[in-house]
Amino acid sequence: MILEIAEIRIAPGQQAAFEAALQHGIATVISRAQGFTGAKVNRGIESPERYILQVFWDTLEDHTVHFRGGALFAEWRAIVGPFFAAPPVVEHFTLVSKP
Repeated sequence: MILEIAEIRIAPGQQAAFEAALQHGIATVISRAQGFTGAKVNRGIESPERYILQVFWDTLEDHTVHFRGGALFAEWRAIVGPFFAAPPVVEHFTLVSKP
């Protein structure tokens, strides 16, 4: 399993609208992607315009090739992209151990 971490910063005062768009995008777009197994979102306490989106994929290619290279990515960005104050910072992780 691959964990995608996306750090997202939005414009101040847009939290409620962004969170609604984010949930809609996950439920209607990302959930249809090959290899998608789940997602979690956290909002910053000290920086309420900062979000951490965690997306779980079966393989790295499910995200980087199939999702990012396919039509679903354009749908996703059309929903959440207008809120971005800067491009998201995205990294991928692999599980080392479970507690």
